Amino acid sequence: MPGPHPAVAATRAAVRRGLASLPTAGPVLVACSGGADSLALAAATAFEASRAGLTAGAAVVDHGLQDGSRRVAAEAAEACLALGLSPVEVVRVDGAATPASGPGPGPEGAARRARYAALLAAARRLGAVAVLTGHTRDDQAEQVLLGLARGSGARSLAGMRPVRALGADPEVRLVRPFLGVGRAQTVQACGSLGLTPWTDPHNADPRFARVRARLAMVLLEDELGPGLVAGLARSAELLRDDADALEEVSARAYEDLGPPPWEVRAVRALPPAVRRRLWRRVALAEGSPGTDLTGEHLRAVDALVTDWHGQGPVHLPGSVRARREGGLLHLGRP
Repeated sequence: MPGPHPAVAATRAAVRRGLASLPTAGPVLVACSGGADSLALAAATAFEASRAGLTAGAAVVDHGLQDGSRRVAAEAAEACLALGLSPVEVVRVDGAATPASGPGPGPEGAARRARYAALLAAARRLGAVAVLTGHTRDDQAEQVLLGLARGSGARSLAGMRPVRALGADPEVRLVRPFLGVGRAQTVQACGSLGLTPWTDPHNADPRFARVRARLAMVLLEDELGPGLVAGLARSAELLRDDADALEEVSARAYEDLGPPPWEVRAVRALPPAVRRRLWRRVALAEGSPGTDLTGEHLRAVDALVTDWHGQGPVHLPGSVRARREGGLLHLGRP
């Protein structure tokens, strides 16, 4: 008897590895939008969880930002149930609360925060130890390209982590099994399994940064040849180890210094790469969105320590501010 289509086999193998990476075995949730990536993930998770003796459900987040979003969410939930996932929930978040402009994370960042908050709440409600998302190798490459454009440093170039805590809850993991799977493979897997994915019209809307990055990737591959996506994804994996090592050093420095304000003399003695991670660590903790915090912001904060000539405060995304008063550096919300 012939085996599954190679794309189906690839998605199942990826989910198998993702489930094996969890420190605690338990129920898992698939974040499913009904698109090809998440639908292929739902099918692979239903197959692998059943074989591993795990309970696997799904959560469909409806932002209410598009006409017919309720129908799309209901169809995605029905598809998950048909695949054998249970329980399946449709979670609605307030799309009207997503800002279109002004201070804060912007519409993409705000929607992402609302989505992850809804997924974490669903995981807690259903007792899940992990939420699986369908981010692919293409998404990883686009993330690295956006990091390059922002000049945000090694952490941004390291891309998305395969496994991390979901929000502030260390007991619930966010797992991205498909970071080594191509987007084309998820489409092929859906076709082989007879699944009809939904096509999100936002995926073709150049107002969104991720869409512009996707279009740029196509142009770059046309000019530089195939393999760019895989190359960027591999680079992210290599940089992740380096970034993690520097994060450990900056974490120890933060423990030694304590929370701001800091003596300028003390932070100036740290290596530049460690200082920049300190600025980023505190800015994120104070509410500055990582998607909007750039290397230019961090360099401006660093200049308060290394090249201060009386300049005023540095304004960071999310209403976070850095300022120097004599020999002290303040960093936080005013």
